[in-house]
Amino acid sequence: MGRGKLRIHLGAAPGVGKTYAMLAEAHRRVERGTDCVVAFVETHGRPRTEALLTGLERVPYRRLEHGGAVVPEMDLDAVLARRPRVALVDELAHTNVPGSRNAKRWQDVEELLAAGIDVLSTVDIQHLESLGDVVESITGVRERETVPDEVVRRADQVELVDMTPEALRRRMAHGNIHQPDQVDAALSNYYRPGNLAALRELALLWVADRVDAHLQRYRSEHEVSAIWGSRERIVVGLTGGPEGRTLIRRAARLAEKGAGGQLLAVYISRSDGLTSASPGELTAQRTLVEDLGGSFHHVVGDDIPAALLDFARGANATQIVLGSSRRRAWQYVFGPGVGATVARDCGPDMDVHIVTHEEVAKGRGLPVARGARLGRLRLAWGWAVGTAGPVALAVLLSAVDPGLAIDMLLFLAVTVAAALLGGLWPALASAAVGSLLLNFLYTPPLHTWSVSGPRNIIAIVIFVAVGASVASVVDLAARRTHQAARLRAESGILSFLAGNVLRGETGLEDLLERVRETFGMESAALLERAGDVEPWTCAGRAGRGRPVERPEDADVEVPVGDHMALALTGRVPPAEDRRVLAAFAAQAAVVLDRRRLREEADRALALAERNRIRTALLAAVSHDLRTPLAGIKAAVSSLRSEDVEWSDEDRAELLEGIEDGADRLDHLVGNLLDMSRLHTGTVAPLMRGTDLDEVVPRALGGVPEGSVALDVPEALPMVAADPGLLERAMANVIENAVKYSPPGEKVLVAASALAGRVEVRVVDRGPGVPDEAKDSIFEPFQRHGDAPRGAGVGLGLAVARGFTEAMGGTLNAEDTPGGGLTMTLTLRATATRPPAPPPPTEPGRPAPPAPASVARPAGAGGRPGPADVTPEPLGRGTPPEPRDAGPGRAGDGSARGRTAGDSAHDRATGDSARGRVTGGPSVPGVEPEPAKAGASPPSVEAPPELVGAGAPPGTGAAGLLTGPGGVGPGRATDDSARGRNAGDLACGRAADGSVRGRADLEKERRSS
Repeated sequence: MGRGKLRIHLGAAPGVGKTYAMLAEAHRRVERGTDCVVAFVETHGRPRTEALLTGLERVPYRRLEHGGAVVPEMDLDAVLARRPRVALVDELAHTNVPGSRNAKRWQDVEELLAAGIDVLSTVDIQHLESLGDVVESITGVRERETVPDEVVRRADQVELVDMTPEALRRRMAHGNIHQPDQVDAALSNYYRPGNLAALRELALLWVADRVDAHLQRYRSEHEVSAIWGSRERIVVGLTGGPEGRTLIRRAARLAEKGAGGQLLAVYISRSDGLTSASPGELTAQRTLVEDLGGSFHHVVGDDIPAALLDFARGANATQIVLGSSRRRAWQYVFGPGVGATVARDCGPDMDVHIVTHEEVAKGRGLPVARGARLGRLRLAWGWAVGTAGPVALAVLLSAVDPGLAIDMLLFLAVTVAAALLGGLWPALASAAVGSLLLNFLYTPPLHTWSVSGPRNIIAIVIFVAVGASVASVVDLAARRTHQAARLRAESGILSFLAGNVLRGETGLEDLLERVRETFGMESAALLERAGDVEPWTCAGRAGRGRPVERPEDADVEVPVGDHMALALTGRVPPAEDRRVLAAFAAQAAVVLDRRRLREEADRALALAERNRIRTALLAAVSHDLRTPLAGIKAAVSSLRSEDVEWSDEDRAELLEGIEDGADRLDHLVGNLLDMSRLHTGTVAPLMRGTDLDEVVPRALGGVPEGSVALDVPEALPMVAADPGLLERAMANVIENAVKYSPPGEKVLVAASALAGRVEVRVVDRGPGVPDEAKDSIFEPFQRHGDAPRGAGVGLGLAVARGFTEAMGGTLNAEDTPGGGLTMTLTLRATATRPPAPPPPTEPGRPAPPAPASVARPAGAGGRPGPADVTPEPLGRGTPPEPRDAGPGRAGDGSARGRTAGDSAHDRATGDSARGRVTGGPSVPGVEPEPAKAGASPPSVEAPPELVGAGAPPGTGAAGLLTGPGGVGPGRATDDSARGRNAGDLACGRAADGSVRGRADLEKERRSS
């Protein structure tokens, strides 16, 4: 059983009558007795099309549900079971409903053809895959249902169903295509006259190309060599000379005169690869041909006229365009030339145009360097042997007389030696001197210049001819060898250059340096300008020579287009070097364009990234920012309501909700601002030696009590970091780990020193992250897995990595052995921590024991437990106090590096996300009031003796600090919602430890 045949009815637009023509063809075949069935036909409610279905057998459609509707589809299995001779399948590019055997209807048709069933089908020109972009540019509509071109090209028959745009619009206006309510919209949009004309041209050209391909195949199969002028094809022959552009433009004008004319440019090179054509000129001519809509071809052949005619006949060309010969008049002695030979041998079915140009009769300009290619030493030896060799041989032969024949052979050997050493001219000189000596010394009558006897005359003539012939052959071989070696070196250089450029391994400066070194120049520069009257600018430069500002100032100028040139200084290279220089110049232009395209791509990528951040920011504002605001608004409205009497518990719960919402807003806004600062590059960390044992505990304020275990040895070296940025980064990482840790599992925060750096590892036992997602979790607005939107906007880890990298460190994610995720923050270690002086003790009070490095759980609010004691010099001789020990100490467990209070006797700490004083000032003999559960801590007004000069005492409403919070006699610490002013004012020095920059507070320093 053979494969079935496919016949396609192709139309320019819907409504031209493809389905109608297919059904009419089916009726004709049924009348001839062919078994035809309708596998699937879409009538679109057109009465005339539906009328043609009468009398044709239909295979029941398959009904599938899709999108809440029942959609009819072709029942492929039923058609295969019916096995008709011909099946009608409408709309070849249709996409099947999900649940069908094949995704596309053309795949169903392939199964029918494979089963031996002939198929009649339809398709519009806009459904061809290769024309999708063209159709979109014409109509503004992108066709989603397409069919591969190869499927249509493999069809046994393609019938064009054509209709003029005017007739199609009339058919539309009469309601024969769309429903009446859709006619006006269709006529003013898709069915505009210009759209229909362009689609019709596409359909006609596509069918014409297919017909032309069938014609070429037929001519090849039947070996038809005669030219069939079914279509104008103009072949222009190029030599690589400067006249090529004139010939190309002339041939393009000839091609435009005939409808559907085709331009083919051909360059023929010899098989030995030796050519004088300029690669730069050939590249420019190739570009010109392609810009004019033609095609460029490179053919190898030793007989140029024969190769050109073979190509023209193979392309079924009707005309050949050649340039007038550049040969001089005397050179026609060697032959009639390519143009005359082609015109003589082309035959009557092909026209030959000889176009004049400016290079006529100026010579081919082939570089001919003879002796110089042999080297000066070889030339000197050649001339010495050619002139002195015959004389020395004559002196040697004066003692013996071997006969004239042997004498001539010996003189011929000297001539050959001169040719091998010095080339043509020394050999000719040797032949001339040898012939004179033979005539004078060995040819009767002796010692005279006359020759007696025709035999002697013939012998001398043969001697001169053989000597000249051998000399010319040797010289030609030497020149060809040198030329081949040079071309081999050129090809090696160009292939290396092209490979580097294609792989993107060569920058512009590297390429110019390569040019300078290859040709021994002092400097190489690529100059460009925007227009003909604009000044030249240097796009790239290499070398140490004088700078070149204009191409006219250089020793060598190689133009690249109209507004770019390669300028070199140092020496004037030979003419044959300019071919390679032209190739280098063209490659330099390509490298420059590639670099600019890469820069534009980088800018576009950065812009796209900013747009993505902006879009995500809007999404965050629209949801994550509005949600806590709505909660706060509801709680405040409830508290202010006079209709409801709230109990103390309800009021505390509402206040707690307000506090939680404010914390979320504080967290979100801070992360958004930090992320924007990271992207704009305004983060400037103030690096100094930082103690991890002090920073890490302060980063635990935003996590539940007892959820983190610390293992930070106090003997660790200090790290080079900004304390505020480091605290923020650690807080974000720890909060993320606690969020994903299973209940009851503590997050371990451990630190260790290794090879000049300190690593802080945050280990959790959560679900972990796949390897392919470990980098994406550090991108802004990324929430891995199924984290709900309320879990945050995905900025914490992005901010943490940004701050870490700003401090010169790294933050990476890796798997935890046994399951989970480990975040490793690495920073550079500074000098080892100096030993702390022994703390002074009060009379009758024992000294506190030295602190030990132990793994300890975090205390309330993220503070270390009471057992952790760290000496801290406070200045002015104030004795240190253990952390969280003794009266008058306020602790800060803020989520974002808010001051983890270290107040002792004369020190006060102001804290909380809302600026509340959570501990109260430390005053000898004054105990802070404990905060009630569920209620905001009371505002504490600092006693006058703790307020520095010039600072108003007390705090405002809701505990907001109105002065430099809690300024002591020699030290004050003010902490805002983002760890700002988390600094130290000690011994008359004030520091602002803000994440967003610090400044010495001179006013406070002077008042202290």
